[in-house]
Amino acid sequence: MVEEVLLAEPRGFCAGVEMAIKALAWMVRIFEPPVYCYHEIVHNRLVVDRFRHLGVVFVEDVDAVPPGVPLMLSAHGSAPEVVAAARAKGRFVVNAVCPLVTKVHHEAKVRAQKGYTVLYVGHAGHDEAVGTLAVAPEQMRLVEHEADLESALADVADPDRVALLAQTTLALHDWEGIMNGARARFPELWTATRDDLCFATTNRQAALRVVSARSDAVVVIGSANSSNTVALAKVAADAGCERVVRVDGPDELDLDALGDPRVVGVTAGASAPEDLVQAVVEKLNPTRGVEPVFVTDETEYFPPPRELRDLLPALEALASLTVGGSPSGTGRSLADDRSADASRALADLRG
Repeated sequence: MVEEVLLAEPRGFCAGVEMAIKALAWMVRIFEPPVYCYHEIVHNRLVVDRFRHLGVVFVEDVDAVPPGVPLMLSAHGSAPEVVAAARAKGRFVVNAVCPLVTKVHHEAKVRAQKGYTVLYVGHAGHDEAVGTLAVAPEQMRLVEHEADLESALADVADPDRVALLAQTTLALHDWEGIMNGARARFPELWTATRDDLCFATTNRQAALRVVSARSDAVVVIGSANSSNTVALAKVAADAGCERVVRVDGPDELDLDALGDPRVVGVTAGASAPEDLVQAVVEKLNPTRGVEPVFVTDETEYFPPPRELRDLLPALEALASLTVGGSPSGTGRSLADDRSADASRALADLRG
């Protein structure tokens, strides 16, 4: 019987995911179905399923999107040629790319234009990595592990012009070994500042380390294709917790698999909504209740994508005619986006 749940803070939706999910929720409210989305809006199976149930069509090729229909590009970022193709054929396109990813794209482009060889630390095939590598394919090299460094650096044209960038869902300690190896070989290595790291990934891992040290078992909520969720499970194991499980939601949680823990730590990946967290806690049913474990406060806010902001007056007018007053369908204005909550927006759409 579980006596206590330690609930990591922060957990769940990051600012980029909040922005993307709210934007797609407003598109669902405003436009007649189907609304299309290139790639999964975020890497969370249950979130994607909720939108799919509401008529969102997720595609892997923008050529599969009919002309003249609304299309969203996912939070992970898209290759430049994909963005250009998406905007063709009269489509209304909302690019929900996370601003942190946009910053990495910009840095990759600038370094490449200055003649740098750009090492990119990331996971092969991940949507974010695919989109970023396409920014400067001739000058970028994917590095997943330290063992990949030698081959990636074999044809560097100018040893004084080597740069290092990383997938935003990686925390610093996930790739600092690669950074140190590259710097040992190229002392003039250019790297992004700490401000370029994804604060959400770093914060969630820091909170989980504290929770894991006090827990008999840890439950990480999020999907298997979410790299930051998978990393959280590894963080808990590395912190010494012997029983770590990852679940999409409460239906996947096997209490017997946890053994007989007195204290269970709970966290969620950056794409997992809060209602899933609460449902997991309810299933654990701790006899002594829940203790929030606070590490840091997140106040970052990313406004709606520029395309929605530019159309704000028209969207507000249309919403008053079609859904009774606001694009969110909850009485909130798109102009009041900062006070809106993505988990609440999802629940309202489902309800």
